[in-house]
Amino acid sequence: MSQRRWALAEHPILTRIGYRAGMSDAIFPPATHEAFAACYPHSPAKLRHHLLDHPLLSLDALADLAGALPVDSIEYNPGALPIGIDPNAVPKSDLGVVEAIRTIDQSGCWVVLKRIEQVPAYARLLQDLLAELADVVTPRTGPMLQLEGFVFVSSPDAVTPFHFDPEHNILLQLRGSKTMTLFPGVDETVFPDQAQEEFHLGQHHRNLPWREDFAAYGMPITITPGEAIHVPVKTPHWVQNGPAPSISLSITWRSEWSYAEADARAFNHMLRGLGLHPARPAAYPARNVAKSLAWRALRKVRKSA
Repeated sequence: MSQRRWALAEHPILTRIGYRAGMSDAIFPPATHEAFAACYPHSPAKLRHHLLDHPLLSLDALADLAGALPVDSIEYNPGALPIGIDPNAVPKSDLGVVEAIRTIDQSGCWVVLKRIEQVPAYARLLQDLLAELADVVTPRTGPMLQLEGFVFVSSPDAVTPFHFDPEHNILLQLRGSKTMTLFPGVDETVFPDQAQEEFHLGQHHRNLPWREDFAAYGMPITITPGEAIHVPVKTPHWVQNGPAPSISLSITWRSEWSYAEADARAFNHMLRGLGLHPARPAAYPARNVAKSLAWRALRKVRKSA
Protein backbone atom coordinates (compact mmCIF):
# COMPACT_ATOMS: atom_id res chain seq x y z
CA MET A 1 0.00 0.00 0.00
CA SER A 2 1.31 3.45 -0.85
CA GLN A 3 2.15 5.87 1.97
CA ARG A 4 -0.90 7.87 3.01
CA ARG A 5 -0.69 11.66 2.71
CA TRP A 6 -2.06 13.82 5.49
CA ALA A 7 -2.88 17.52 5.17
CA LEU A 8 -1.88 19.84 8.01
CA ALA A 9 -3.70 21.81 10.72
CA GLU A 10 -2.53 22.75 14.26
CA HIS A 11 -3.63 21.28 17.59
CA PRO A 12 -1.71 21.42 20.91
CA ILE A 13 -2.10 17.74 21.82
CA LEU A 14 -0.07 16.80 18.75
CA THR A 15 2.93 19.11 19.09
CA ARG A 16 5.05 16.27 20.49
CA ILE A 17 4.58 14.17 17.35
CA GLY A 18 4.48 17.11 14.94
CA TYR A 19 1.16 16.14 13.38
CA ARG A 20 -1.63 18.31 12.00
CA ALA A 21 -5.13 17.06 11.18
CA GLY A 22 -6.94 16.67 7.89
CA MET A 23 -6.87 13.94 5.22
CA SER A 24 -5.91 14.46 1.62
CA ASP A 25 -6.90 11.00 0.29
CA ALA A 26 -10.10 8.97 0.49
CA ILE A 27 -10.06 6.40 3.28
CA PHE A 28 -12.89 4.19 2.01
CA PRO A 29 -12.20 2.60 -1.40
CA PRO A 30 -14.90 2.24 -4.10
CA ALA A 31 -15.54 -1.40 -3.17
CA THR A 32 -16.37 -0.31 0.38
CA HIS A 33 -18.86 2.25 -0.90
CA GLU A 34 -20.55 -0.50 -2.92
CA ALA A 35 -20.65 -2.90 0.03
CA PHE A 36 -21.88 -0.19 2.38
CA ALA A 37 -24.62 0.83 -0.05
CA ALA A 38 -25.73 -2.80 -0.22
CA CYS A 39 -26.01 -3.22 3.57
CA TYR A 40 -26.96 0.15 5.07
CA PRO A 41 -28.77 0.58 7.39
CA HIS A 42 -30.10 -2.87 8.31
CA SER A 43 -27.38 -5.51 7.71
CA PRO A 44 -23.91 -6.18 9.13
CA ALA A 45 -21.09 -6.28 6.58
CA LYS A 46 -17.32 -6.44 6.41
CA LEU A 47 -15.74 -3.38 4.77
CA ARG A 48 -12.24 -2.11 3.99
CA HIS A 49 -10.42 1.14 4.79
CA HIS A 50 -7.07 2.91 4.32
CA LEU A 51 -6.64 4.48 7.75
CA LEU A 52 -3.55 2.55 8.82
CA ASP A 53 -0.56 4.37 10.37
CA HIS A 54 -2.49 7.56 11.07
CA PRO A 55 -0.47 9.63 13.60
CA LEU A 56 -3.57 10.48 15.64
CA LEU A 57 -4.19 6.78 16.22
CA SER A 58 -0.76 5.62 17.34
CA LEU A 59 -0.43 4.23 20.86
CA ASP A 60 1.50 7.28 22.06
CA ALA A 61 -1.04 9.72 20.59
CA LEU A 62 -3.89 7.77 22.18
CA ALA A 63 -2.17 7.82 25.57
CA ASP A 64 -1.92 11.61 25.20
CA LEU A 65 -5.59 11.73 24.21
CA ALA A 66 -6.54 9.74 27.32
CA GLY A 67 -4.77 12.34 29.43
CA ALA A 68 -6.67 15.16 27.69
CA LEU A 69 -10.21 13.76 27.81
CA PRO A 70 -12.56 14.27 30.77
CA VAL A 71 -12.63 11.40 33.24
CA ASP A 72 -16.22 10.53 32.32
CA SER A 73 -15.13 10.02 28.70
CA ILE A 74 -12.90 7.07 29.56
CA GLU A 75 -14.09 3.53 30.23
CA TYR A 76 -11.54 1.10 31.64
CA ASN A 77 -12.26 -2.62 32.05
CA PRO A 78 -10.34 -5.79 32.88
CA GLY A 79 -9.76 -7.93 29.81
CA ALA A 80 -10.72 -11.27 31.36
CA LEU A 81 -14.48 -10.78 31.46
CA PRO A 82 -17.20 -13.35 30.73
CA ILE A 83 -19.43 -12.79 27.69
CA GLY A 84 -22.33 -11.88 29.96
CA ILE A 85 -21.74 -9.83 33.12
CA ASP A 86 -23.72 -7.43 35.27
CA PRO A 87 -22.08 -4.01 34.78
CA ASN A 88 -22.08 -3.54 38.56
CA ALA A 89 -20.00 -6.71 38.91
CA VAL A 90 -17.12 -5.54 36.69
CA PRO A 91 -14.01 -5.35 38.91
CA LYS A 92 -12.05 -2.11 39.16
CA SER A 93 -8.34 -1.68 38.46
CA ASP A 94 -5.75 0.46 40.23
CA LEU A 95 -3.68 0.92 37.06
CA GLY A 96 -3.87 4.42 35.56
CA VAL A 97 -5.48 4.59 32.12
CA VAL A 98 -2.51 6.31 30.43
CA GLU A 99 -0.16 3.67 31.81
CA ALA A 100 -2.59 0.92 30.79
CA ILE A 101 -2.61 2.16 27.19
CA ARG A 102 1.18 2.49 26.97
CA THR A 103 1.56 -1.06 28.33
CA ILE A 104 -1.49 -2.56 26.63
CA ASP A 105 0.45 -5.66 25.57
CA GLN A 106 0.69 -6.72 29.22
CA SER A 107 -1.85 -4.67 31.21
CA GLY A 108 -4.67 -7.20 30.66
CA CYS A 109 -7.46 -4.70 30.02
CA TRP A 110 -9.46 -2.84 27.42
CA VAL A 111 -9.92 0.91 27.35
CA VAL A 112 -12.53 2.99 25.53
CA LEU A 113 -11.79 6.64 24.80
CA LYS A 114 -15.27 8.09 24.32
CA ARG A 115 -16.40 11.06 22.28
CA ILE A 116 -12.93 11.75 20.92
CA GLU A 117 -14.41 14.63 18.93
CA GLN A 118 -14.06 16.70 22.11
CA VAL A 119 -10.48 17.25 20.91
CA PRO A 120 -10.60 19.33 17.69
CA ALA A 121 -8.05 17.28 15.73
CA TYR A 122 -10.08 14.12 16.31
CA ALA A 123 -13.32 15.95 15.50
CA ARG A 124 -11.86 16.82 12.10
CA LEU A 125 -10.81 13.21 11.52
CA LEU A 126 -14.29 11.94 12.43
CA GLN A 127 -16.01 14.49 10.20
CA ASP A 128 -13.74 13.66 7.26
CA LEU A 129 -14.42 9.94 7.57
CA LEU A 130 -18.18 10.25 7.85
CA ALA A 131 -18.35 12.79 5.02
CA GLU A 132 -17.14 10.04 2.69
CA LEU A 133 -20.26 7.98 3.51
CA ALA A 134 -22.88 10.73 3.48
CA ASP A 135 -23.93 10.05 -0.11
CA VAL A 136 -25.21 6.63 1.02
CA VAL A 137 -26.52 7.60 4.45
CA THR A 138 -28.42 10.83 3.81
CA PRO A 139 -30.88 9.61 1.16
CA ARG A 140 -31.87 6.65 3.35
CA THR A 141 -31.91 7.72 6.99
CA GLY A 142 -31.46 11.48 6.66
CA PRO A 143 -28.58 13.72 7.71
CA MET A 144 -25.94 12.33 10.07
CA LEU A 145 -26.66 13.61 13.59
CA GLN A 146 -24.64 13.48 16.82
CA LEU A 147 -21.32 12.44 15.27
CA GLU A 148 -19.21 10.62 17.86
CA GLY A 149 -15.98 8.63 17.80
CA PHE A 150 -14.75 5.94 20.18
CA VAL A 151 -11.29 4.36 20.28
CA PHE A 152 -10.83 0.88 21.74
CA VAL A 153 -7.37 -0.12 22.98
CA SER A 154 -7.39 -3.78 24.00
CA SER A 155 -4.96 -6.27 25.47
CA PRO A 156 -4.53 -9.72 23.89
CA ASP A 157 -7.60 -11.96 24.24
CA ALA A 158 -9.67 -9.27 26.01
CA VAL A 159 -13.45 -9.71 25.92
CA THR A 160 -16.07 -6.99 25.52
CA PRO A 161 -19.27 -8.47 26.99
CA PHE A 162 -22.61 -8.97 25.25
CA HIS A 163 -24.27 -5.58 24.70
CA PHE A 164 -25.87 -3.24 22.17
CA ASP A 165 -25.38 0.39 21.11
CA PRO A 166 -28.00 2.91 19.93
CA GLU A 167 -25.91 4.43 17.14
CA HIS A 168 -25.20 3.64 13.50
CA ASN A 169 -21.64 2.36 13.72
CA ILE A 170 -18.63 1.36 11.63
CA LEU A 171 -15.74 -0.24 13.54
CA LEU A 172 -12.34 0.17 11.82
CA GLN A 173 -9.50 -2.15 12.84
CA LEU A 174 -6.10 -0.41 12.98
CA ARG A 175 -3.83 -2.81 14.85
CA GLY A 176 -4.18 -6.46 15.88
CA SER A 177 -7.37 -8.39 15.24
CA LYS A 178 -10.73 -9.01 16.87
CA THR A 179 -13.81 -11.10 16.28
CA MET A 180 -17.20 -9.50 16.73
CA THR A 181 -20.10 -11.92 17.05
CA LEU A 182 -23.36 -10.23 16.05
CA PHE A 183 -26.92 -11.34 16.79
CA PRO A 184 -30.26 -10.51 15.13
CA GLY A 185 -31.78 -7.54 16.92
CA VAL A 186 -35.26 -8.59 15.85
CA ASP A 187 -35.11 -11.81 17.88
CA GLU A 188 -37.10 -11.34 21.08
CA THR A 189 -35.31 -14.31 22.69
CA VAL A 190 -31.89 -12.70 22.39
CA PHE A 191 -32.94 -9.06 22.69
CA PRO A 192 -36.14 -8.53 24.73
CA ASP A 193 -38.30 -5.52 23.95
CA GLN A 194 -38.33 -4.58 27.63
CA ALA A 195 -34.55 -4.14 27.68
CA GLN A 196 -34.70 -1.79 24.71
CA GLU A 197 -37.56 0.22 26.17
CA GLU A 198 -35.87 0.60 29.53
CA PHE A 199 -32.57 1.55 27.89
CA HIS A 200 -34.15 4.51 26.13
CA LEU A 201 -35.57 5.67 29.46
CA GLY A 202 -32.19 5.41 31.19
CA GLN A 203 -33.29 2.38 33.21
CA HIS A 204 -31.18 -0.36 31.60
CA HIS A 205 -27.47 -0.69 30.94
CA ARG A 206 -26.25 -1.46 27.42
CA ASN A 207 -25.04 -4.89 28.65
CA LEU A 208 -27.48 -7.75 28.05
CA PRO A 209 -28.01 -11.04 29.91
CA TRP A 210 -26.24 -13.94 28.21
CA ARG A 211 -27.29 -17.57 27.85
CA GLU A 212 -25.14 -20.24 26.25
CA ASP A 213 -27.93 -21.24 23.86
CA PHE A 214 -27.68 -17.75 22.30
CA ALA A 215 -24.42 -18.83 20.64
CA ALA A 216 -26.34 -20.63 17.89
CA TYR A 217 -27.80 -17.29 16.73
CA GLY A 218 -24.45 -15.50 16.43
CA MET A 219 -22.59 -14.45 13.27
CA PRO A 220 -18.84 -14.02 13.95
CA ILE A 221 -16.90 -11.54 11.80
CA THR A 222 -13.13 -11.28 12.23
CA ILE A 223 -11.34 -8.10 11.20
CA THR A 224 -7.63 -7.36 10.84
CA PRO A 225 -5.85 -4.04 10.11
CA GLY A 226 -7.46 -2.38 7.08
CA GLU A 227 -10.83 -4.08 7.63
CA ALA A 228 -14.01 -2.79 9.24
CA ILE A 229 -17.53 -3.88 10.24
CA HIS A 230 -20.78 -2.06 9.69
CA VAL A 231 -22.83 -2.61 12.86
CA PRO A 232 -26.52 -1.68 12.45
CA VAL A 233 -28.30 0.26 15.17
CA LYS A 234 -28.79 -1.78 18.37
CA THR A 235 -27.42 -5.03 16.93
CA PRO A 236 -26.49 -7.15 19.97
CA HIS A 237 -22.86 -8.28 19.91
CA TRP A 238 -19.83 -9.30 21.93
CA VAL A 239 -16.17 -9.01 21.00
CA GLN A 240 -13.12 -11.25 21.47
CA ASN A 241 -9.74 -9.64 20.91
CA GLY A 242 -7.05 -11.57 19.05
CA PRO A 243 -3.68 -12.77 20.40
CA ALA A 244 -2.00 -9.35 19.97
CA PRO A 245 -2.79 -5.86 21.30
CA SER A 246 -5.56 -4.17 19.33
CA ILE A 247 -6.54 -0.63 18.36
CA SER A 248 -9.95 0.01 16.80
CA LEU A 249 -11.83 3.18 15.90
CA SER A 250 -15.61 3.27 16.04
CA ILE A 251 -17.22 6.07 14.01
CA THR A 252 -20.86 6.59 14.91
CA TRP A 253 -23.82 8.78 14.14
CA ARG A 254 -27.51 9.00 14.90
CA SER A 255 -30.32 9.65 12.45
CA GLU A 256 -33.86 10.92 12.69
CA TRP A 257 -34.90 7.35 11.90
CA SER A 258 -32.93 5.98 14.89
CA TYR A 259 -34.29 8.68 17.20
CA ALA A 260 -37.85 7.90 16.07
CA GLU A 261 -37.34 4.19 16.77
CA ALA A 262 -35.98 5.02 20.23
CA ASP A 263 -38.93 7.32 20.99
CA ALA A 264 -41.37 4.64 19.84
CA ARG A 265 -39.71 2.20 22.26
CA ALA A 266 -40.13 4.67 25.12
CA PHE A 267 -43.78 5.22 24.19
CA ASN A 268 -44.34 1.46 24.16
CA HIS A 269 -43.00 1.27 27.70
CA MET A 270 -45.63 3.75 28.82
CA LEU A 271 -48.35 1.73 27.04
CA ARG A 272 -47.21 -1.44 28.82
CA GLY A 273 -47.54 0.43 32.09
CA LEU A 274 -51.19 0.96 31.20
CA GLY A 275 -51.68 -2.78 30.73
CA LEU A 276 -51.54 -2.71 26.93
CA HIS A 277 -49.46 -4.92 24.61
CA PRO A 278 -48.08 -2.62 21.90
CA ALA A 279 -46.46 -3.88 18.71
CA ARG A 280 -42.70 -3.35 18.55
CA PRO A 281 -41.51 -0.50 16.30
CA ALA A 282 -41.25 -1.51 12.67
CA ALA A 283 -37.82 -1.99 11.10
CA TYR A 284 -36.36 0.29 8.47
CA PRO A 285 -37.69 1.70 6.15
CA ALA A 286 -40.72 2.22 8.40
CA ARG A 287 -40.42 5.57 10.17
CA ASN A 288 -42.42 4.94 13.36
CA VAL A 289 -43.65 8.51 13.14
CA ALA A 290 -46.93 8.25 15.11
CA LYS A 291 -45.47 6.76 18.28
CA SER A 292 -42.40 8.96 18.04
CA LEU A 293 -44.44 12.15 17.83
CA ALA A 294 -46.75 10.96 20.61
CA TRP A 295 -43.81 10.31 22.93
CA ARG A 296 -42.18 13.65 22.14
CA ALA A 297 -45.44 15.48 22.83
CA LEU A 298 -45.91 13.61 26.11
CA ARG A 299 -42.33 14.33 27.16
CA LYS A 300 -42.82 18.02 26.41
CA VAL A 301 -45.98 18.11 28.53
CA ARG A 302 -44.19 16.41 31.41
CA LYS A 303 -41.32 18.90 31.29
CA SER A 304 -43.69 21.87 31.35
CA ALA A 305 -45.84 20.47 34.17
